[in-house]
Amino acid sequence: MKFTAKIFVTLRHSVLDPAGTAVKSALEQMHQEVESVRIGKYIEMIINATDQEIAIQQVNLACDRLLANPVIETYTFELISNESN
Repeated sequence: MKFTAKIFVTLRHSVLDPAGTAVKSALEQMHQEVESVRIGKYIEMIINATDQEIAIQQVNLACDRLLANPVIETYTFELISNESN
């Protein structure tokens, strides 16, 4: 089976985000009312797996070992089956 994983990696709330601060400042200079901005990453992967549980394990492994730095980042993902009904 094929699955699409839509992965969102963000800095932990305890970690300062200088890029987010710069974007917030630029938006305010454009007269936008912005309370806060956090910058993150979006990653999309297509995975071959025998079932959904295996696909979830593969995504968690990829995120834990490569896509996210567990010291300063967290991740969430959405898994979508590409198989037709």
